[in-house]
Amino acid sequence: MRVDIKPLSINEAYRGRRFKTAKYKSYEEELYYLLPKLEVGEGMLGLEIEFGVSSKASDLDNCVKSFLDVLQKKYHFDDKRVYRLILEKMDVKKGKEYIDFQIYNI
Repeated sequence: MRVDIKPLSINEAYRGRRFKTAKYKSYEEELYYLLPKLEVGEGMLGLEIEFGVSSKASDLDNCVKSFLDVLQKKYHFDDKRVYRLILEKMDVKKGKEYIDFQIYNI
């Protein structure tokens, strides 16, 4: 199904400046060091992400932005190069949360 409307960016959706919370800063730092060494090629990228979450109330789309921001910082690419994004959410027990991902050239 197609809807002819210009997509709204997160920057256009909110007024004012958004500040990182202490929890986000901690997540960003821990994730940065947990991510494996990886070379990301030039050109258009595809990204597949599976989030293992312990809360059924977790919105899949809410997990993406912060994770993608850390990926681009770690692997030195601009997220405007991501042309394919495949997302999946899995229910797991508390304490067994994870993120599984793959970055590839299209």
